Amino acid sequence: MEMAEREKLEEAQRKMLETYRKEQERIDASMRKIKHKILVMSGKGGVGKSTVTVNLAIALAKRRGNGKIGILDADITGPSIPKMLGIRSEKLSTGPAGVFPAIGPLGIRVVSMDFLLPSDETPVIWRGPLKATAIRQFLGEVVWGELDYLLIDLPPGTGDEALTVIQSIPKVDGAIIVTIPSEVSELVVKKALGFAKRLGVPILGIVENMAGFLCPNCGAIHEVLRSGAGERMAKEAGVKLLGKIPLDPRVSESSDLGVPLVDRYPDSPVAKIFEEIVLEVERQLGEA
Repeated sequence: MEMAEREKLEEAQRKMLETYRKEQERIDASMRKIKHKILVMSGKGGVGKSTVTVNLAIALAKRRGNGKIGILDADITGPSIPKMLGIRSEKLSTGPAGVFPAIGPLGIRVVSMDFLLPSDETPVIWRGPLKATAIRQFLGEVVWGELDYLLIDLPPGTGDEALTVIQSIPKVDGAIIVTIPSEVSELVVKKALGFAKRLGVPILGIVENMAGFLCPNCGAIHEVLRSGAGERMAKEAGVKLLGKIPLDPRVSESSDLGVPLVDRYPDSPVAKIFEEIVLEVERQLGEA
């Protein structure tokens, strides 16, 4: 390689590193205003992770009552948080300070790729580097303001999005791992548990979703799927089982309507379980 070409390459690398450094400074400054950053994750899709995220956010917002709860929908290619909160018609606004989140129920601040898509049919066909860039922009260029809690809803797996979030945020307070009561789910979700531990993210606990069927007539819980995955994982990993959430037809109904169950049916058994999970998370973070 000729000297001139080498110098051009070195200059390009310097500029790239400087751009990354400035971007990280913006992320650090933004995240310093947020008291607790919590990941909601699972190695497997279809376990109800986003449903858990929105209901925990509602439970936190009700408990704290200060409009300082946020959700970052980090599932770039399959965003669903705005639909579940009934705010798909909202848009991200911009100003001299940066991009401002959409405002959901109870003042929850929300950022999602869904707000940026022109139609329901528009796919996001991006490779890893583009997804990582979008997440870092959501973290550093969004004016989150002062928050008590930022819940980060990660997509399934242990790839680009999860790595980008963990490596970009100076201090993640913990992860909530979501599973369902099946050995197949348990096998895959264990990888997410190991992923978080290897990267030094504290495990706040495990939520076992779809743990039995809550009969709408008699209120009894009937086991539909083989139960116990959450207990086994928690015991093996030495972490808390935060809660077992039974199947309740009103959960999916509420999500489709854009009013999470904790908000629509606050006195339901499932809503009470989410409230208990929030209390345990606050206790672990020294907030209770």
